[in-house]
Amino acid sequence: MSRKLTVIPEECSGCSICELVCAIRHFGVNNPKKSAIRVMITYPHPVVRMPIVCSQCKKAACARVCPSDALRSIDGVVQLIKEECVSCYKCVEACPFGAIYAHEDCELPIKCDMCGGDPECVKQCPKGALRLIPEEALGESQRLNNVLSYAQMKEIEFYEKGEKKTIRYAEIGKEEL
Repeated sequence: MSRKLTVIPEECSGCSICELVCAIRHFGVNNPKKSAIRVMITYPHPVVRMPIVCSQCKKAACARVCPSDALRSIDGVVQLIKEECVSCYKCVEACPFGAIYAHEDCELPIKCDMCGGDPECVKQCPKGALRLIPEEALGESQRLNNVLSYAQMKEIEFYEKGEKKTIRYAEIGKEEL
């Protein structure tokens, strides 16, 4: 069963521990800019803390543009074959999520390899904002939130033939046909 690295942005505190443990594991340095995960923070309003992670796409744009076929999906993880990479950085530009990075000290792009199936960032995230979940569970929280938002609604407004109408949920089934 394939598992995906998932972000719960509401849980992220912006501590950047995920960046540090990634850089330490892969490069042996305490330098978050050498991490395959980056926490983007917007402020002053709205304040959003969002870890940017590789989605391990099944039809990976990064792999499609690679002229040397150095990016390949192996067991559901798009991996960089270092010996075949020509350092053109086309993958960095092609990633629709901006999840492949370049660093001036590194000859190759920095891309998440899922730490061999046991991501260090997930293990070390103190808030649980990073999770490894089964692929079939993706989107489940959004589906549940969508259903719950309807449960909280008392009425909806809509326009029909230019006329504003309201349906109150307590009256459903009583409307005139």
